[in-house]
Amino acid sequence: MAALDERKHRRREGAFKAEGTKCVLDTLGHFNLRALYATGEWLDEHPDISTLPQTSVATRGDLRKMSSLTTPGQVIAVYDIPERTPDLTFADDTLILALDTIQDPGNLGTIIRVADWYGITDILASRETADCYAPKVIQATMGSISRVAVHYCDLPETIARINAPKVYGTFLDGDDIDSLPLSRTGIIVIGNEGNGISEAVEKTVTDRITIPSYPTGRPTGESLNAAIATAITISKFRTIR
Repeated sequence: MAALDERKHRRREGAFKAEGTKCVLDTLGHFNLRALYATGEWLDEHPDISTLPQTSVATRGDLRKMSSLTTPGQVIAVYDIPERTPDLTFADDTLILALDTIQDPGNLGTIIRVADWYGITDILASRETADCYAPKVIQATMGSISRVAVHYCDLPETIARINAPKVYGTFLDGDDIDSLPLSRTGIIVIGNEGNGISEAVEKTVTDRITIPSYPTGRPTGESLNAAIATAITISKFRTIR
């Protein structure tokens, strides 16, 4: 179980784990359940789950050994990693998020949660992006991993072959997002936390955008956190009528 903390083992086993009551309840039924380990007390409080054939009683000591959390909960579920095919067709309000080497698990989990909030169901990710099934990512999504699919791919090649109306890239020296006529459909590219969008992905971008600081010219931080920038950017697109 502890081996599932590492990406290579998750991919080899084709499995990932979810920990804690909220995380397990939010994901149960959305993925194929391999096993569920919980204390007897927890199972008494969730009788419908206690009858599942994949369920086993575990002590708190057992769960501590299985857990990747500093403070383990009373339940851990193990799921199959699903095979998902991205929907790359564009309707009137379809937005697809593309992540170019997002490396922080907390950022990735929050971005998935933001995508879920704004009705984005598919995320394209470079192969260097953090694993969406890592325990820290699963926790940070707060259940949104159940509704948002992350597809790892050759990002520049995939973006180039998709017939997207627009490909918006976020850059520090882009055009003010508030001054541009944004489209309701397209791809939004978010770059790496430190290096931004790579040269190969930049070649696929049709519109360079930035979130301006306020007021103009005031000394401020170098840039926004990737997850915060994602939330602000998507919100701009979702206000288009």
